[in-house]
Amino acid sequence: MPGRESPGTAEPLRVSILAQGTNLIVSIHTALDDSQMTRLQQDLIDQVGRQRSRGIIVDVSTLDVLDSFATRTLTQLAHVARLRGAETVIVGIAPEVAIAMVQLSMQMNFVHTALDLEEGLQLLGELTGAPEIAPDEGRSGE
Repeated sequence: MPGRESPGTAEPLRVSILAQGTNLIVSIHTALDDSQMTRLQQDLIDQVGRQRSRGIIVDVSTLDVLDSFATRTLTQLAHVARLRGAETVIVGIAPEVAIAMVQLSMQMNFVHTALDLEEGLQLLGELTGAPEIAPDEGRSGE
């Protein structure tokens, strides 16, 4: 899925959202502006309810910057998702992004982090009590 387009908007989000078991796996392909981050947050919260998701993984490995708005939006997403019964794990934070976040005193409360998708799925399984699903499981034609 190349992107998600919200009703009434001309530009699709450059994000893939894959439902895998009771989890949503989100891959952000390019930097999103503030309105796109807000749309992503709302889309994910809506999907958590519709699909009764227990976990969300957000892969930010392609991003070379996580600004304060994106950090705050991801933190709010995790908090709201937790209130709706889903845990959130952010994966793929680049070392230079992590260093900058620490230097700028950015905090991601309520957010679990993992090195990559594999570790994120394992952590999400531990947090939700769901069996671990390998990243390749359930995919066909790849």
